[in-house]
Amino acid sequence: MKRVAVLNVVGLTQSLLNRGLRRLGAMARSGHLATITPAFPAVTCVAQSDYLTGQRPSSHGIVANGWYNRELAEVQFWKQSNHVVQSPKIWDELRTLVPGFTCANLFWWYNMYSTVNYSITPRPMYPADGRKFFDIYTAPYSIRPEIKEALGEFPFPAFWGPAAGSDSKQFSADAVSQWIAQSAEWIERKHQPTLSFVYLPHLDYNLQRLGPAHPEIDKDLQKIDDIVGGLLDFYGSRDVTVMVVSEYGITPVTRPIHLNRVFRTQNWLTIKEELGLELLDCGASDVFAVADHQVAHIYCKNPEMIPTVRAFVASQPGVQCVLGAGEKRDLGLNHERAGDLIAVADASSWFTYYYWLDEARAPDFARCVDIHRKPGYDPVELFLDPGIKFPLLKIVAKLLQKKLGFRMLMDLIPLDASLVKGSHGRIPESPSEYPVLITQSQSAVGETNLKSTDIYRLVKNAVLA
Repeated sequence: MKRVAVLNVVGLTQSLLNRGLRRLGAMARSGHLATITPAFPAVTCVAQSDYLTGQRPSSHGIVANGWYNRELAEVQFWKQSNHVVQSPKIWDELRTLVPGFTCANLFWWYNMYSTVNYSITPRPMYPADGRKFFDIYTAPYSIRPEIKEALGEFPFPAFWGPAAGSDSKQFSADAVSQWIAQSAEWIERKHQPTLSFVYLPHLDYNLQRLGPAHPEIDKDLQKIDDIVGGLLDFYGSRDVTVMVVSEYGITPVTRPIHLNRVFRTQNWLTIKEELGLELLDCGASDVFAVADHQVAHIYCKNPEMIPTVRAFVASQPGVQCVLGAGEKRDLGLNHERAGDLIAVADASSWFTYYYWLDEARAPDFARCVDIHRKPGYDPVELFLDPGIKFPLLKIVAKLLQKKLGFRMLMDLIPLDASLVKGSHGRIPESPSEYPVLITQSQSAVGETNLKSTDIYRLVKNAVLA
């Protein structure tokens, strides 16, 4: 038996490795580098669930980062309970095979209420008066006060939103990945888990914000290489084997596709007015799309409409293909949570959730970082509205309102989807843009081309070696 740490360097690809990464490049040269045919859809929750269960969404049930709950008639994104993953996880099997086995999960998704021994995940507090306080959730609970005393507060504003991946007066650009790396070292010193999963998201932000070809990405690559290098040295000194994986490759995009807007022109959407603004009423709509990067799940209230909707969506500019029941079955996506149809964007396009036709009528949450209320993923949350003349002054004023106990909206996000320069979700054209697996031993893997479901077996074998 060996102790193993799996570092999830989000967005890492072979093409990025070739841009001068010293520590990760040296690990790939001295050990073993394999490309991973991405999970499909190639998004965080699907990829991680494939890795941790060895199954596809038809079994584990994670069809996207969020989906339409048909029973509740609500779109639900970024839920955290591990109970939504419907297949056994790797730590469950290893616990039956290895006496005294323990596992730590540090910021991989669906972390709450899982059967790992030690977990840390972002979790704000929401008092009854509508305020929001940044925080983390841990198990055991005792980790929470202890690790915050040791490392300080988790830099939550830099985890997602305009501050993520950018230097500010409050945080360094890599503050989140630094904090998570330090938490991994803290857990290792105190608990020595047999298997640790560590999430390092630093590359994810500017690859979407700026696109992979932007020269600023080289700085991000250096920062994540330094963080991984520090963990390699730390774990190496403690006889812990390190494996590096990534979830997907982020590729350049230039065209947003607004499916819900074109559905609205067909009178398929139901829009209700609340306080002068427009809300999408999914339960009353004939057809609507739940957008998730370069993939959109399309739900049809009347099954007889599916052929008509499929042909209509396939005719839209930027749509590469539309998957029906047969294709979903072939891809392991035949699960009740999946859309009746699944649209896949072409290489230069991605899907928005936008449904309003007049920006003045957009819902209040559209201009906020609000990952749970929006009926789809919104990478525009990475930007400050360029129309705000003095954004820092506005932020300070908003924070002062909050501190004084007044209700306020942190409405700083633009409604211009053309700002986004990188996306993922479809299978990239080139394997050089696929996610990767890097191991420290040349004999640990053997294969150079892997499936997403192979990661389960390879991690298990590394522990049992």
